[in-house]
Order: sequence, then C-alpha cells, then structure tokens
Amino acid sequence: MSTRSTHWENVYATKGETEVSWFQDSPAISLELIKAANPDHAATIIDIGGGASRLVDALLREGYSSLAVLDLSANALDAAKTRIGPAAANVDWIVSDVTTWQPARSYDVWHDRAAFHFLTEPRDRAAYVERLQSAVRPGGQVIIGTFALDGPEKCSGLPVQRYDGTSLAAELGTAFELIETRNEIHSTPWKSTQAFQFSRFRRRAP
Repeated sequence: MSTRSTHWENVYATKGETEVSWFQDSPAISLELIKAANPDHAATIIDIGGGASRLVDALLREGYSSLAVLDLSANALDAAKTRIGPAAANVDWIVSDVTTWQPARSYDVWHDRAAFHFLTEPRDRAAYVERLQSAVRPGGQVIIGTFALDGPEKCSGLPVQRYDGTSLAAELGTAFELIETRNEIHSTPWKSTQAFQFSRFRRRAP
C-alpha cells in the first residue's frame, strides 16, 4: 500500500463521515455543474476521490444510472456503500490511486472535488492528466474543484496546490477547453470557511 493510500485509509478508519473538513450534507455546486455538463440520465459519470461523499447519493436520487466512484480508501467507499444501502449495487466502486489507475471504459463526465489539489508533485499531476485524457471521451466534460488561490495551504495535514480557472486549465493542457469557473465558500462541520473554485472543461476532439 502506498503512503498516500495509508494516509487516507487511516483518516476514514478513525474519523466519521461528518468529522472531516470536506464534509457536505448537500453537494449542491457539484450537482449543478454535472447537470450543466450532461443532463442525460444515462450519461457515464465518475467521481474521482469521491470517498464517502454524498454526491453519489444525490445522483442516484436524480436518476443517473451509470455511476462510478474512485477512491484510494476502501474504508471510505465502504462507508458510502453502507449509507446508500441496496442501491449501492448500481454503482461501480473502484479502489485505486488515480495516478496509477488504468481506466477500463470511457466517461461522459469526470468529477473531482478536492482530489487533484493534493497532487503537489509535477509527475503525479502529469499522470492524472494522462488518465483524464484516456478516460474522458471527446466532447465529454470535466469538473474539478480545488482550493482557490486564497484557500487553505493544507488539508488533512497534507500540503495542497491552489488554483484558479486559468492555472488549472494550464495544468490540463490544450486537450481541454475551459467553459466556466465558479467560486464557493465551503463551511466545515466546525463552521470555519474554505475558499474553493470549481472549473468545468470540455474534452476537445483529437
């Protein structure tokens, strides 16, 4: 198990779902951006670093039928499966590090809230973008939420890389066209605030 995997397994083994700073009872901005990216309920959607997030619950309630959640932590995914119950059988749960993952299919929508910003090494960001290019079909859309330029410098004891839409677009490269950027102030369970940015991109045709 990698150091990264060990860290996140420990986080989810020792903290409850609502005891982490990134907890959202209602992932409203992510849901809005996914609907804007592809309102077709048959669209293939993957949530990168989804962990125990409640986004998949919301997508199931909305009627989306082809969902996948990828995370380093089996503990996090198990927590989500237990919470969702029998409907969890309709989701593809993937325990993997996105930087080494080998996608077995293509997706219409790639969503990532607060996974990419933990990749502080250029080689890890390059590996992420390689997976992005191979997993998102031409015309598909990518939604990435990170800490904004004025957001925290660390999360869960780890350093992060902060972005705005322009700097994130530069990381993803010319294969992805920036469509929009939205800012969000996230309130943690203990009522502190964190500045996020969410950027939506379209995968250009080769």
